[in-house]
Amino acid sequence: MKSDFINELGVMFTENNYISDDIYNKLNVKRGLRNKNGTGVLVGLTKIGSVLGYSIDKDGKKVPSEGKLYYRGIPIEKLVAQFRKEKTFCFEKTMFLLLFGKVPSNFELKMFISTLKEYQHLPDEFIEDFILRKPGTDIMNQLQRSVLCLYTLDENPDDISLSNLIDQSLNLIAKFPSLLVYCYQACNYKHFNKSLIIHNPVEEYSIAQNILHMLRSDNNFTELEAEVLDLILVIHAEHGGGNNSTFTSHVVSSTRTDTYSSISASIGSLKGPMHGGANSMVTKMVEDIKKNTNPYDEVKLKEYLKKIFQKEVFDKKGRIYGMGHAVYTISDPRAVILKKKAYELAKEKKALEEFELFSSIEKLTREIGKELKGKNFEICANVDLYSGFVYKLLNIPQNIFTPLFALSRIASWNAHRMEQILVDKKLIRPAYKAIDENGNVFL
Repeated sequence: MKSDFINELGVMFTENNYISDDIYNKLNVKRGLRNKNGTGVLVGLTKIGSVLGYSIDKDGKKVPSEGKLYYRGIPIEKLVAQFRKEKTFCFEKTMFLLLFGKVPSNFELKMFISTLKEYQHLPDEFIEDFILRKPGTDIMNQLQRSVLCLYTLDENPDDISLSNLIDQSLNLIAKFPSLLVYCYQACNYKHFNKSLIIHNPVEEYSIAQNILHMLRSDNNFTELEAEVLDLILVIHAEHGGGNNSTFTSHVVSSTRTDTYSSISASIGSLKGPMHGGANSMVTKMVEDIKKNTNPYDEVKLKEYLKKIFQKEVFDKKGRIYGMGHAVYTISDPRAVILKKKAYELAKEKKALEEFELFSSIEKLTREIGKELKGKNFEICANVDLYSGFVYKLLNIPQNIFTPLFALSRIASWNAHRMEQILVDKKLIRPAYKAIDENGNVFL
């Protein structure tokens, strides 16, 4: 009875809320905050990061170009090359840059890391009461709840003065790696009958090293593994103010709510498969390909990819996950950087055949796109194509792929939050028009 009634309500809702595409076009609605040419509607300004993947010609059309990503005006390739020379704490340096607008000096980095170490430990009662007692089945949801619960530990949680916002940001950044791993361990223990192993972070380790240390029962990891994870965190750390989870930070922060509510909302946004959950979808897609065809035969692989493209197989949504991006057209600079490092790690792990599969998916999808959409059609590999593969090589469980994405963005979300509160100051409130069943606008 209940299910029948709910189905009836679903039919009723659908009938009474349907709006045709014609009405959207007639009223010039910027659906998804996108212009007709696919570019984003300009709603704000930022100094933190920028993303470029095309130019606009005199007729207002998008002209594809090589992808560029800038952190505080510095190209990501240059930043990665500079930080890799310095070896340790690359992600920590990146977070400092995003938050405060400059690459830290040795002294500034030392003080920054020292402050993070001071804040990184979670109280035992917090771990017991808020993480272990009622673990959820989804790590992202549990992270949201845990971040909100940190509000209760803050003596001044609603203060939005700059000094307090910075203090809260550093506290969240420091605690987030432990929150992530402990939520994962609690979920495994409660729902999958696995041993509960809690490792405390090691003071001299970087964030990337501590994640591997806390995740693994034997605490062992190689230098290359830590270096690759650190690189993934760096290249995921910022992507401009317009990506969904960062824009969420701006929207929620414009109300002047507390930091914990804002960051929790951004985590909720990132969870979606259209955003941060995409790397998990790549893994599922590849598993489906392996199950239904010979992925190491290029002819058969191309045939199956074409069927995915045409909504005939896999999830029938016509998306080859890990390919295509809202901004990047010819290339995603993050994917270019990560692909090179993925090759190194695959070589160490004796997984070059698997690496070649992902490389083939990238190449063949480009070919299929031009065959089906025309020679001018451009589609590139995005960072998700190779990040899931790298996580697999690092023996990182699939259900924390997206939580690691959240970890990489934690400093950026706070930087954008502070920017919104201190610079913009305007409550974000776009307009919606009310229409009747005939598409007429109510006066």
